[in-house]
Amino acid sequence: MLFVITTINYADRATISIAAPGIRKELGLDAIQMGFVFSAFAWSYVLAQLPGGWLLDRFGSKITYFFSIFLWSVFTMLTGTAGFFAGGAAVFMLFALRLLVGAAEAPSFPGNSRIASSWFPTNERGLAAAIFNSAQYFATVLFAPIMGWLVHSYGWHSVFFVMGGLGIVMAFVWLKVIYGPKDHPSVSQSELKYIQDGGALVDLDGAQKAPAQVNTFAAIKELLGNRMLLGVYIGQYAITTLTYFFLTWFPVYLVQERHMTILKAGFVASVPAIAGFLGGVAGGWLSDRLAKRGYSLSVSRKVPIVLGMLMSMSMIACNYIETDMLVVAVMSLAFFGKGVGALGWAVVSDTSPKEAGGLSGALFNTFGNTAGITTPIVIGYIVQATGSFSGALVFVGANAALAIACYLFIVGDIKRFSLSKSLIAK
Repeated sequence: MLFVITTINYADRATISIAAPGIRKELGLDAIQMGFVFSAFAWSYVLAQLPGGWLLDRFGSKITYFFSIFLWSVFTMLTGTAGFFAGGAAVFMLFALRLLVGAAEAPSFPGNSRIASSWFPTNERGLAAAIFNSAQYFATVLFAPIMGWLVHSYGWHSVFFVMGGLGIVMAFVWLKVIYGPKDHPSVSQSELKYIQDGGALVDLDGAQKAPAQVNTFAAIKELLGNRMLLGVYIGQYAITTLTYFFLTWFPVYLVQERHMTILKAGFVASVPAIAGFLGGVAGGWLSDRLAKRGYSLSVSRKVPIVLGMLMSMSMIACNYIETDMLVVAVMSLAFFGKGVGALGWAVVSDTSPKEAGGLSGALFNTFGNTAGITTPIVIGYIVQATGSFSGALVFVGANAALAIACYLFIVGDIKRFSLSKSLIAK
């Protein structure tokens, strides 16, 4: 269910990139303006992370996540109406509605992390987190061709109407099927004991929510003061830079730099996405395999991350390649690597204190999705100034190198962090 919802989540984020050529033509936006429109989602998504994490810890994953899915889908649907306005009003509507989508989506990934922490033992959590995280690639595999066809056949507005409607339906499916481990009608005592003995936090989302156990602001200070967690947070910023290049500028790169039609770009974009999806599952499998063979959590998580980011740096080679097919092959290798290395959410599930899992996930996602603000804008300026994507690919590759540095030189041993200064006495 996390995989299905996250697929829709990322498809809704990507609607703007598939619709972008049509939006630019209709509204007359230049590269810098489009960069700011691309970034609108991330501004509010980042600012709403800590409130979203607090809501998850206070009210539980099920009900908080339901409202998140429902609201982001409504706002996605309304984005399609921006084209009914003219000039500056249309741009304002587009920007404002993307802000609302971002704010509504804020609890999603911290919610994924909390649910994975409660349902999966430690040595199965890498693959579990990799599967829901790989949905970001599957979203492109499944929906980029569909959305490209919708834009081609019915105009860019149709993408937002279709995806928003689908999300509203899935919000109610979520409400029907999601439970905490102790509340699920089909869970057996043996399964419950197995996952609990393996390190799952089965009491995280019980039917009766416990009162707040931490001082929120003191907990934020304590989390940020921990070197291991800070290294993980900064590493996620670097890794998410690759994600946002793919979500925002990659289809434009194919159209502008490689001279493809938007219909062809929609299908071509799905090829690296398939590689990313396979890489994501492979990275989670490799991590859990290493853990089951007796390697430490630090080794089993860091090895796939470092290998994956090294592969991602290969995208810089596209600056020296003329053949479209070879460019797609190299981009596929880069996004396969990005998938292999995208184990950050497993690391958050492994390291977050049990009293503040939502808060820690929110901080992690705040750092990560700051890249959603900087990446579209920086690349917009690079493309506007140089008329080329060459500098943009170097910028994205350099962030993969930064992620490697974080995990090798800052993070240290990966283990669950225990709060000490911010706990509220019972």
